Amino acid sequence: MTVRTIGIIMNGVTGRMGTNQHLIRSIVAIRKQGGVRLSSGDVIMPNPILVGRNETKLRALAHAHGIERWSTDLSACLANPEDEIYFDAQATTLRADSLRAAIQAGKHIYCEKPTAPDSATALELARLARRAGVKNGAVQDMLFLPGLLKLRRVIESGFFGRILSVRGEFGYWVFEGDWQPTQRPSWNYRKEDGGGIIVDMLCHWQYVLANLFGEVQAVSCMGATHIPERVDERGERYACTADDAAYSTFELAGGIIAHFNSSWCVRVYRDELLTLQVDGTHGSALAGLRECKVQSRVNTPRAIWNPDIPNTMDFRAEWMDVPNNGEFENAFKVQWELFLKHVVSGTPFPWDLAVGAKGVQLAELGLRSWQERCWVDVPDLTLMGE
Repeated sequence: MTVRTIGIIMNGVTGRMGTNQHLIRSIVAIRKQGGVRLSSGDVIMPNPILVGRNETKLRALAHAHGIERWSTDLSACLANPEDEIYFDAQATTLRADSLRAAIQAGKHIYCEKPTAPDSATALELARLARRAGVKNGAVQDMLFLPGLLKLRRVIESGFFGRILSVRGEFGYWVFEGDWQPTQRPSWNYRKEDGGGIIVDMLCHWQYVLANLFGEVQAVSCMGATHIPERVDERGERYACTADDAAYSTFELAGGIIAHFNSSWCVRVYRDELLTLQVDGTHGSALAGLRECKVQSRVNTPRAIWNPDIPNTMDFRAEWMDVPNNGEFENAFKVQWELFLKHVVSGTPFPWDLAVGAKGVQLAELGLRSWQERCWVDVPDLTLMGE
């Protein structure tokens, strides 16, 4: 057995997602399990260096998780040939320049979404990576959630017959920060800092829909800033300039209609913070982050509209759980392992920066739809390319 150590420059991991999902639950977890095993029996062992602007935070984070290397000098890190991968979890507004520098330095690229603040920049970065011959990928973590993996199994079985529609409910109440600590950073609610739920979530809905049901062909989106003022991390009130809710309808290839409500201003009355209901001619499914339930055509109860009498039917009791039939790991960790295998041994990794650009494009078109109050067609990005 050969252990292949691979250096990873991790930029922006002092943020919430970077720390919890990418560092602790992915790279640190991979190191603790003894690396990523290849089919040959060899092992990939990640060797991260944490990069950011705050020396105090970096030192504390590295010490807490047994990581020896950290730096505030990105240029010096990019100059080290032993660090082959550059990972970016910075704020979106800071990402493009760092990615350009990493591509120019010949690093393989792995990047959080959205990959850029606009689709033109996202496409530019994808082209730069392709020309440089570096392997590249965009984080698309929801594809590896247990609930969506079960839903994919249901789809591939032919259970639905012809799929008609998809209804997504996502969100929760994010406290304003006055009487309860907020769960999200204040920049999320400032448009000038790259905030807004349309920018944040339509990237997700693009790849979920495209991978499970069909490419998005048109979008109608309406945003809202329901909470106009919040309290930031310093206890100071600030005006919210970005949308905190989005109501989006998508027309998919094959005639499927999808509608997603995305909100940081909704109180949860569902089993999970994300649910997708898929209805087909022969059956339906309700998938969440971890669970998935189905109801077949023959088990569908005969519902009759009669508001004059109390309802006696337990509709939820007619649904069946899709079994695990296996073990599920953290979705971010699963995709990290796939990307490491892609870099080292060339195994397929279809979620590259060009795919990531489609998510940026859909968010951009969603904002345009809201502004112009109309349906907007989604052009094929390949026709806009080189």
